[in-house]
This record gives sequence, structure tokens and C-alpha cells, in this order.
Amino acid sequence: MKIFNLLIILIFVSSCASSSKNELSFDAELSQFKYPFPVKTYEFSTQTQKLKMRYMDIGKSKSKVAVLLHGKNFAGFYWERIANDLVKKGYRVIIPDQIGFGKSSKPDNYHYSFPQLAKNTHGLIKSLGVRKYIVVGHSMGGMLAVNMGAMYRDIRKVVLVNPIGLEAYLDYVEYKDPEFFFKSEMNKTVDKARAYQRKNYYDGAWSDSYEALLTPFKGQLNGPDYEVVAWNAALTYGPIFEDNIVVKFPKIKAKTVLILGTRDRTGPGRGWKRKGVKRKLGQYQNLGREIKKENPKLKLIELKGLGHMPQFEDYNRFSKVFFREF
Repeated sequence: MKIFNLLIILIFVSSCASSSKNELSFDAELSQFKYPFPVKTYEFSTQTQKLKMRYMDIGKSKSKVAVLLHGKNFAGFYWERIANDLVKKGYRVIIPDQIGFGKSSKPDNYHYSFPQLAKNTHGLIKSLGVRKYIVVGHSMGGMLAVNMGAMYRDIRKVVLVNPIGLEAYLDYVEYKDPEFFFKSEMNKTVDKARAYQRKNYYDGAWSDSYEALLTPFKGQLNGPDYEVVAWNAALTYGPIFEDNIVVKFPKIKAKTVLILGTRDRTGPGRGWKRKGVKRKLGQYQNLGREIKKENPKLKLIELKGLGHMPQFEDYNRFSKVFFREF
């Protein structure tokens, strides 16, 4: 009986070890996670540091170029389907991971702002010899795209897909120290991330394709560098609240297109609104029209029934309006 019990324990320990080996574990720069296209490196000096911005660059066109900017909870890898379809349309497609995200550097300290990220991205694009391009931004990437459109005149068109920042958050919510967000990031779990996205992105639905988007997070959460990943994630909340892109739309000279899934209710800071504030944040069925009222030349396309990730919820419906802009 003692020998039998010992065998059971040994089998259990062996099983746990095998399970542990199979568990995803990624470092800060996702070295173990394969991207859909070859990854290149743009190394540059910024804020007294040498940092590395990773990017993908596919297609060969010199005259038709699109730059795709990712959102807060993802990185460049999730543009795969759109990038492939743009290449089929004859475009060269450049997909950077911003500093602090994906495969790019995660500095111990960095002053994140959208003008800084815009400068970094513009430097990458210029280093590749690109003169004119269309910039596409989703979610937080939309805030970055607005800044780029306001700062640089070599942009042909700005295409925004459910950008955040369509209301000035600090007008309605309390300011939070990065430590607040760091604690939140350190308390994250896969189940919490999945529940948040299911509720806020997909209206309670879930699928294998949605689950696949969590893979990098799962690996980094289990990896050796999660603390620095979480710290950079915390720091990048700063510009979301501090930068009011609403006042920057009039500064964009290029044609601007706003594509909104109107079921989106993304409202950063909703949980810590200032006392007495009655405004409901994240009402995308109204936000696009508010922005267009102040910027009549802006083209607004509303996709009723879709949320924060229209390009994943219903690609066929999304692609019909999206690719008309190319």
C-alpha cells in the first residue's frame, strides 16, 4: 500500500511538472510568441534611452502605404486579417508595436504621451523612406492617430476605428496616480481579462478567435517580467486621461473618417467619476455625432449593433465600409 501511494504521488508530481512546462510563459518582449509576419526592429534614442520599436512591414508599394496603430489591450499582431487584405489591394502595410507594448521595449521609466508616441512612430516611418501614408488607429491607437494627424502633414487620411478619447475624461473623472493602475494591473487574471472583454467588447458573446487575442497576455502574466509589463501598462493610462483629443480634430488637415460600432460603451474612469458628475461615459451612439457637429468635414460611419471591436465581431460588415476608404 505504501508503494502504491508513493507511485500515485510520483504520478501526480510528474503530471504537475508536465502541465507547468506546457503553460504559456512569455518574456517582456514576447520573444516566444510568433507574430503573423516577420518582425523588424527600429532602434532609436528617446528620453536618454536607447529603445527598440518592433514592427511588421509587408507589401511593396511605394505610393500606397497604410500604418496601423493598435489599441491599449493588444499589439500589432491583431491587425493580421486587415493587413493581408490591404496588401491584396496593393498597399504596403506598416504595423508598429508602440514602446511599452507587444514586442517593443518596456523601459523601467518613460514619460508616455501621445505626442511622444507620435514622434516615435513618425521617426520609424521616415526611416523607412515613406513620404505619404494613411494612418489607421483603433481604440487607444485612435488617440495616437489623431495626434499624428494634427502634428504631421505627410498623412493622406486618418481612419479611426472606435477610438477612445472622444470625450475629455478628466472633465468628468478624478485623476489617478500611476500606482493606482499598477496595482490594478498586478491584480489582473486571465478570467478577469476575459470577463471584461466579453462584457465590454462583445456584448456577452465569446469565441475561439476572441480567446486567441488573450494569448500574449496569458503568457506575459505567467512570465518572468510581468511586473515591468504591468508598470508600463500602468504608465500608458496617463495620456489616455491627460490628452484631450477632442480639441485636436480641427487641427487635422487630412481627410478624417470615424468608424464607430455604436454599441461600444468604453468609458475609461467610469468607476471613479467626480462627485456630482451625471454624464454617462462611453455612449458611442452619441459620441460620433458630437464630434461631427464640431467638425462638419469629418466623415462619420456608424455600425449599429457592433461594439468596440467591430473588425472582429463582424468582419464582413466592417470591411465593406473600411476598405472603401482605400
